[in-house]
Amino acid sequence: MFGKLPMYQNIGEKAYKKDLKNIRLICEYLHHPHQNFTSIHVGGTNGKGSVCHMISSVLQESGYKVGLYTSPHLKDFRERIKINGKEIPRKYVQDFISLHYDFFDSNSFSFFEMTVGMAFDYFKNQNVDIAVIEVGMGGRLDSTNIINSLLSVITNISLDHTKFLGNSIKDIAKEKAGIIKKNKAVIIGETHPETKEVFIQSAKDKKSDIIFADQNNHESYPTDLNGYYQQKNQKTAIEALYFLISKNYKIPEVALHEGLNKVIQNTGLRGRWEILSKNPLIICDTAHNKTALSIVLEQLNDYKSNKIHFILGFTNDKDLQDFSKLFPKDGIFYFVKANIERGAEPKKIMESFAKNERFGKAYETTNEALELAKQKTSNNEIIFVGGSSFVVSEVID
Repeated sequence: MFGKLPMYQNIGEKAYKKDLKNIRLICEYLHHPHQNFTSIHVGGTNGKGSVCHMISSVLQESGYKVGLYTSPHLKDFRERIKINGKEIPRKYVQDFISLHYDFFDSNSFSFFEMTVGMAFDYFKNQNVDIAVIEVGMGGRLDSTNIINSLLSVITNISLDHTKFLGNSIKDIAKEKAGIIKKNKAVIIGETHPETKEVFIQSAKDKKSDIIFADQNNHESYPTDLNGYYQQKNQKTAIEALYFLISKNYKIPEVALHEGLNKVIQNTGLRGRWEILSKNPLIICDTAHNKTALSIVLEQLNDYKSNKIHFILGFTNDKDLQDFSKLFPKDGIFYFVKANIERGAEPKKIMESFAKNERFGKAYETTNEALELAKQKTSNNEIIFVGGSSFVVSEVID
């Protein structure tokens, strides 16, 4: 059944639903499972997945039974739904579909709407202590926004998904601010002049306390997430955890240390500045918009390598010529198509990059490009795989 459903990460706009009607119908049918557990709702343009996993890891180390819902998945859709780092069992998925097949088959739901409903049902039936829920896209009209979370978190705002969320930072901020709940606090990860007043006004309208994470000086902790961008994500996650402590959640100092240092081990997070090989050095990252890619490229540049081999694929909604300017002219480029319907054609990427003097070749598959890059790489050279989560998914185990 899931294979037949329209999935945004594969086909894009055709799978996007612009209201909460369907998820309300699903949750009503399932007897409102989301009303049976406490939740934290995390949105934003970049870093929301990492923040969710950090919070979940620390709560696990504190002894809580933690539900975690994130998207998109890299290899298996069950990655989206976890409790204490373990994916929802295949049997639960099979039984859920079998039990509710007639209802789902008679309605036009998207893949995302159904997985959200399944996650909420699973968390309810497994009696989680708390669930960390990542927004899919936007906020105000996202299917996850049916929850009445204890806390909302908005990591940051930059231009992405403009076709759906708006063409300016302020417009996107208004959509993201839609997850702020009445009389419930919101944490903003990064303070920016263009968005600060949007969030302050939204919080005021909802009678919600607002906290800007980057304006507080909490202690930082060692972490197994090595991307430069994780420093800001950690500040946001720690602010959320301190808020939970203020609400009488028992989160000892040792849990903060252990949880932030074992995010990957505890939650199974993949694809964030992940080193796939040391000889040759192969790094992948799911950064897929200009803001995120800029930080990744800064970190790559700090390696002082002789050459960087870039294996890149993008979705077809990106301004490829504009993206090309982020990359060094002396890079060695391999252009690929992510194995999804809305992947940009490698030849189109190649032509767009060439207009800004970033020259490379187009390849049939990501793995073909990777094998060739391995053969061509010599000492003190790096292979980077990225541009899209879907390209990264093809090179991780």
